[in-house]
Amino acid sequence: MAPLCGRRLYYTINAVAGLAIFFFGYDQGMMGGVNVAPDYVRTMKLGHSTYKGPSEGYVATITQPTRQGGIVSIYYFGTLLGCLMGGIVGDRIGRLKGMMLASGWVLLGAALQASAQNIAWMCCARVINGIGTGCLNAIVPVWSAEVATHTSRGAFIASEFTLNIFGVVVAYWLEFGMGFIGDGNTQVRWRFPIAFQIIPVLGFIACLPFMPESPRWLAKVGRNVEARAILGRLRSEDGNPEAARAVAEYEDIVAVVALEKEHAKRNSYISMFFGRHDGSLHIARRVQLSIWLQIIQEWVGIAAITVYAPTIFSEAGYGSRKSQWLSGLNDITYMLSTLMAVVTIDRWGRRVGLYWGAIGQGISLILAGAFSRLLKDHPEKSAQYGGAAAFFVFLYTAVFGATWLTIPWVYPTETFPLEVRAKGNAFGVVGWSIGNGWLTLLNPVMFSRIGENTLHIFGAINFLSIPMVYALYPETANRTLEEMDFLFASDSPWVWDEEEHFRKLKAENAQLNHLGQKDADGLPSPAPELEEKNVGDKK
Repeated sequence: MAPLCGRRLYYTINAVAGLAIFFFGYDQGMMGGVNVAPDYVRTMKLGHSTYKGPSEGYVATITQPTRQGGIVSIYYFGTLLGCLMGGIVGDRIGRLKGMMLASGWVLLGAALQASAQNIAWMCCARVINGIGTGCLNAIVPVWSAEVATHTSRGAFIASEFTLNIFGVVVAYWLEFGMGFIGDGNTQVRWRFPIAFQIIPVLGFIACLPFMPESPRWLAKVGRNVEARAILGRLRSEDGNPEAARAVAEYEDIVAVVALEKEHAKRNSYISMFFGRHDGSLHIARRVQLSIWLQIIQEWVGIAAITVYAPTIFSEAGYGSRKSQWLSGLNDITYMLSTLMAVVTIDRWGRRVGLYWGAIGQGISLILAGAFSRLLKDHPEKSAQYGGAAAFFVFLYTAVFGATWLTIPWVYPTETFPLEVRAKGNAFGVVGWSIGNGWLTLLNPVMFSRIGENTLHIFGAINFLSIPMVYALYPETANRTLEEMDFLFASDSPWVWDEEEHFRKLKAENAQLNHLGQKDADGLPSPAPELEEKNVGDKK
């Protein structure tokens, strides 16, 4: 049987990576239903349950919210450890072996969670599961970015995040259905949804041996023949390694690998974070951009909407079951909105997506908070004000799914040099873990103290993010991964200076190639300025 090539290979890789991303979404959405399962609440000693009649069954009442929040947030401590481990493993043993190792951690953590008998058991299992998830999150997007073309890289990864939110949807509706079994007061209501995550991970593991390794990682470790063969399969429909696109990309990769290897000292996490030995590559700047974009992603309000949406629906006069239906429909809206990101992320670029996303999200949060206040002050108009608040919850979710959900995950996969790309993406997952863990603990406190005004705070943060993106985050769409070193070569962190410097270096490089200047190995020379700075750093 002939190996897959061209578009068929793209789609297959996308589907396999999508299994891991689906698991990631499912794992995030799963705890929402588990936390309110009466048997789980009783087993973990989080509260008690009351029978509300045949229409609603048993309903849990949480008396230990801090303990409940701790079980949820400790998972993000695991993802923090896992992403750092994944960055090292992915760069050292390869993307495929790294993903296989991470999947083993996930299976162990899922099995332990599904069989947990007390809170200590559950917390340990959550950390183990988080380590595996963090490791996968550090490697899978990098693998996807390195096999995609520069004109479709964003759409390639964004399409996987449709499966991510599909995982959230599946988790929600599976647990909703489990609530009807035994009036919702059974072990299966929470143990089966936890165990269900094992299925996509097993499918992912089964597919990995048939997937190609990243050609960029192969070139980095000197396996150039394999790298060239895989590029031929990726860039031509007949798998020809001599195809013009494959040859041009291969030469760019090898030239950049040679340049980056001169800076082996900068490859540790500490060196990357503090910018030791990075010369004109400015790795520390890229690290900070990746971490803070992921932290801000959480602070633009998605965690707050997830927490507060059921409250808005119930205060609008909808019954418990109907509020659950609306929350489920909101998740479906969320999933469908990610399809817009697939279409726009490369066409409009990363910066434009972040701009209009922040504007739409900020307006939606402020108006959702305002109508929630009116809903409390005028309960007799719950239908009108509650309906308006619910609308802006749906609108916020749709805008976020089309913009801020995907772009902060795509950006770190693009901006780092090949030599440290998995480690670089790990810093993005560090930011996500910090933002998520922080808000998991902080959101309940904020809503209990200031109520719907919490939404106004997050709405304001959306507008504050716009000048940050404008000034500090250069456009990466439709630029090759090898061009990123040129993009960040400027000593100035401001976007306008970086863009001007990028144009200058590109022009110099084009002139060198036009004149036919070659290195000793026959590859195009890097731009003189980069080369001179790197030599100076070595001295």
